[in-house]
Amino acid sequence: MASDYIRFDWAMKRLLRQKANFVVLEGLLTVLLNEEIHIVEILESESNQDSSDDKFNRVDIKAKNHKGEIIIVEIQNTRELTYMERILYGVSKAITEHIHLGDSYEVVKKVYSISILYFDIGEGSDYLYHGRTHFVGVHTGDQLIVSTKQRDAIVPRPSDDIFPEYYLIRVNEFNKVAVTPLEEWISYLKTGEIPTDATAPGLPEARERMRYYDMTDKEKHSYVGYLDHIRTQNNFVDSYRLEINIAQQKVEEQKQKVEEEKKRAEEEKKRADEAERKADEAERKADEEKRKADEEKRKADEEKRKADEEKRKADEAERKADEAERKANEAKSNLIARLRQLGYSIEEMMSITGLSREELQ
Repeated sequence: MASDYIRFDWAMKRLLRQKANFVVLEGLLTVLLNEEIHIVEILESESNQDSSDDKFNRVDIKAKNHKGEIIIVEIQNTRELTYMERILYGVSKAITEHIHLGDSYEVVKKVYSISILYFDIGEGSDYLYHGRTHFVGVHTGDQLIVSTKQRDAIVPRPSDDIFPEYYLIRVNEFNKVAVTPLEEWISYLKTGEIPTDATAPGLPEARERMRYYDMTDKEKHSYVGYLDHIRTQNNFVDSYRLEINIAQQKVEEQKQKVEEEKKRAEEEKKRADEAERKADEAERKADEEKRKADEEKRKADEEKRKADEEKRKADEAERKADEAERKANEAKSNLIARLRQLGYSIEEMMSITGLSREELQ
């Protein structure tokens, strides 16, 4: 055996329903609710009877304390997705079961729901969670104190004295060295061990009354079978969880691959867009250079046209000059010939025309 003491859920099914052993359960409730609790009786619940089809994954016990309040203690070994809804239903059922047709509502008793959980119910870092109902002013923030009838008197009471309270003990989240009475109890719930120096209410009695080796052979056989069933069930759950984790890991790996492919595609698109931008820029520059070249060519053609025009004008001027020179020479020749006909001498012609002798000869 891993522990000298029997599990608390087994004790709830077999030992703690006996009045002589109420002190053990009273100890847990006292340290949890932070007030001294005395159990008057164990009420009818799903786990009260032994049968061949006992539910190994869930054990519950319903008790009434000395104030007439109802306390439901439940141990859940495996995950249940609708667990919160079920404990709400269980509390509601407990309330309606203890009020009869025609009873006044003042007989409605407060209910405590205590869940000892060996599975991960959700996110959260604490091992103990407490839920209760408050009516708080929307604008003022103050807590409503209601007036209720109690023993033929009207007394003020906060709403959390009337509405159910819920305690969720996440056993697997407890990883501390037990110092306080509550921590000693949670440590026992997790490890099954009760140190000799444990002084929390109920644990010294549990150490004396819940020893494995004090059970009969029949009880030991039944207890070992119970542990085997729990172990098998947990192994099945662990295997199923492992398969889910592997499947989820594959999904995550596939998602990662998709994201990597998407990232690569985005990078390729980015590079292609950049290449296209550069090509467009090069084409724009080429178009600009071509425009400049065309403009230069147009200017060159214009300069050539102007040069050709200037050459044409020069050629025309030269032609006119040649023509004028020809006419001048012709007139000069005609004048010289006329002067000769008139019998002028060379000297006279030189004086009249201003030409040299060589030009006249």
